Amino acid sequence: MTDQAKPHPNVLTLGHAQQPQKVASEHIVVETLRNVLRNRSAVVGLIIIGFLVFVAIFAGQIATHDPIQSMIGQPGETGKLPGKPPCLTIYGCTGAQHVMGLDLNARDLFSRVVFGSRVSLLVGITSVIFAILVGSIIGLISGYAGGWTDNIVMRFMDVLLAFPSLLLAITIVTIRGPGLQNALFAIAIVSIPVYARLIRASVLAVKEMEYVTAARSLGTPALRIIFFQILPNTLAPIIVQGTLGIGTAVLEAAALSFLGLGAQPPTPEWGQMLSEGRNYVFTAPHLVFFPGFAIMLTVLGFNLLGDGLRDALDPRLNRS
Repeated sequence: MTDQAKPHPNVLTLGHAQQPQKVASEHIVVETLRNVLRNRSAVVGLIIIGFLVFVAIFAGQIATHDPIQSMIGQPGETGKLPGKPPCLTIYGCTGAQHVMGLDLNARDLFSRVVFGSRVSLLVGITSVIFAILVGSIIGLISGYAGGWTDNIVMRFMDVLLAFPSLLLAITIVTIRGPGLQNALFAIAIVSIPVYARLIRASVLAVKEMEYVTAARSLGTPALRIIFFQILPNTLAPIIVQGTLGIGTAVLEAAALSFLGLGAQPPTPEWGQMLSEGRNYVFTAPHLVFFPGFAIMLTVLGFNLLGDGLRDALDPRLNRS
């Protein structure tokens, strides 16, 4: 190679300039994944959530019966069907097999629990995503603008936070009418202040950084600063809170359905199933045990994963 063909040592091409940033981003992602996988609680949470997602996706193949079809009059069904306990041939049970028994309407409880995972995960994830989107916008604008805008917005958020979340959700659903969509909307509304205040606190710290001050002094539009420079540096607490919030949303959705304000019969929803069997805890415990265990497992999985993400995304808690 001639001297003219050799690149000057002080010349840095665009590809070389972008390469360190790309490597740094990949290193952060890999290191975060390593921290998550080193956390036993996070791994257990991932396994539980992965199992639930698998069940929800393949519910049609996993379920043994139609979740809303009564077994009365079906071939192979014998004896008293409504509220029938778990029936397995290996334990000497005759007739059709029902792993978790039948509910009070003679519907297969296993199939209803399996399909209930779709409803609960859909409500939990959708409501949290909506709350994060709206709450993030409110928190970003409030924290960056400051002054009277911040005071007015945050005082309104404080008013919403003053009410117990479940009580406020019940009020919203009562006004709009019972139903799964209204329950989802109510859960999202009561969750917005949490994310708004969380984002605002992060914005107040990030907007004083040197790179934000430099961008502001160069005349960069405020929206560009907010969404391209401040927002990416406030995602870590939102990811953690959102993961924990899904478990809370699933629990609140079950509570609303238990009270008759959420999913309506014959929709297979865990809280609604608990409501149907609440008076038969001692005579037919399988009616409340299996849907209750499903709720507990879901909330546990998201809480464990949220705790693991908090440790992985907080540099003060990371250990090399």
